[in-house]
Amino acid sequence: MKTLLIKTSKHLVIAMVYATLGVVITALGFGIWFLNSRADLAPWHTKVLENRFTQHSRDANFADYLAREARLKAEIAEGFAGALPDAGSPVNRYVRGSLSDPSHWQQDWNWSYEWPNPTANYGVLFIHGMSDSPYALSNLAADFKASAHVLGLRLPGHGTLPSGLVSLEWQDMSAAVALAIGHLKAELGNKPLYIVGFSTGAALALHHELKRIEAGKAPDSRAMVFLSPAIGLAPVARGAYWQARLGEWLGLEKLAWNALGTEYDPFKYMSFAVNAGDVVYRLAQENQRQLLSLSPSQKAALPTLLTFQSMADDTVSSRAVVESLYLNLAESRHQLVLYDVNRSPINQRLTLWDPKLELEPLYSSPAMQATVGVVQNQTLEDGSHPLSVEFKPVVPDGEATALGRSWPMNVYSLSHVALPFSKSDSLYGPGLVPHKDRIQIGAAASRGERGIFAVSADEMLRQKWNPFYAFQLHTIKGLFDAPQLQSELQQGVTDTAH
Repeated sequence: MKTLLIKTSKHLVIAMVYATLGVVITALGFGIWFLNSRADLAPWHTKVLENRFTQHSRDANFADYLAREARLKAEIAEGFAGALPDAGSPVNRYVRGSLSDPSHWQQDWNWSYEWPNPTANYGVLFIHGMSDSPYALSNLAADFKASAHVLGLRLPGHGTLPSGLVSLEWQDMSAAVALAIGHLKAELGNKPLYIVGFSTGAALALHHELKRIEAGKAPDSRAMVFLSPAIGLAPVARGAYWQARLGEWLGLEKLAWNALGTEYDPFKYMSFAVNAGDVVYRLAQENQRQLLSLSPSQKAALPTLLTFQSMADDTVSSRAVVESLYLNLAESRHQLVLYDVNRSPINQRLTLWDPKLELEPLYSSPAMQATVGVVQNQTLEDGSHPLSVEFKPVVPDGEATALGRSWPMNVYSLSHVALPFSKSDSLYGPGLVPHKDRIQIGAAASRGERGIFAVSADEMLRQKWNPFYAFQLHTIKGLFDAPQLQSELQQGVTDTAH
């Protein structure tokens, strides 16, 4: 009897193993079939640009990098001079004369730009995010043009063809950041440098300074401003590596892509390579390793950090910003500003989850030594939340200040991509502007039956501009101008004494 039970159990285990393997293989096969059944790849997915920059390129300085950009422009223009598979499209950035043609803008924001300012008190380097272009921070750059020497960097693999993301490595982008910083430091002389980084751009800025401090060098910047920083991603992002490798092994190029979108945005890729997610994940992991290895004295050498982060963010981890970055900073000079969701009575009934429930125990923790504040709905005496908004310091606890602004109707939260853009932005803002010859993404909200339109409802309805941009800009200027004002006051005292 005992022998029979053992044999039966053994057969049962073997059967379960085979059944599990069968399910896994079937699911894997279906996944491969589904990914490979998508539309054929276009030339902008497959063309490899010969003049692309990598960490192994021999560009000695930023001037060499700009010269490479000029060659890239010529290479793209020549490569796409003939007929394209989507040649008749009115909304393809690669079709000349289409609504998405970057040439409709006064400046082609797909490329690096520099605005020297002889009277500037400081310089600001703007670093965009993954799949973006320098346009991502163009609103802020324009707002600092009068007071700063501005440089907007185009990261390698960006602003050209989505194919640039397939073989990109974070070290390629880091090398370009180092060239830009070296150039701007040389131009500024003794004037301070500030860095503004969006998403992956923030992670690259952090890595640059962590690397210097780890090597026993002084940081290059006085302070850094992060918008939606890529401090951490969901662990599932690690699977991106294996999807890309599987595609290589099977010779299926489509598996190298998470999304194959219509390239209707003139300054951002709508197609997203699997490798791009893996690159950001690896960079975030490296930053975390570096940050945890710093001694207290090394952490004290970090530039002042000012971060703006939406509690609701579907691209990067808001929790990681609080837990993996700010809980590791031991000084109150570092500031974190969190944008809460719109807590109107209707929204409270319709939201599936509350991101504040996860984040509040972290940023209110006794271990938090940085300064933390929340942009939130004002709370009335009866406990209700109108659309009007206030800024509430929570670490240390302080009195709330009304911002004189309200949540726009039908907006229930900000998003990862919304923070850098003002309402007046002509591409992502909500209002129609007198440029009928070019696309206006923020004003578009096409309606019809689901499953027909090439642009998903999720993408179309995603919040693309920041209703609290003016508050954000004021806070950033306060950080950048404070040392200058202090210096001028000290100089005035000295002059009076003399």
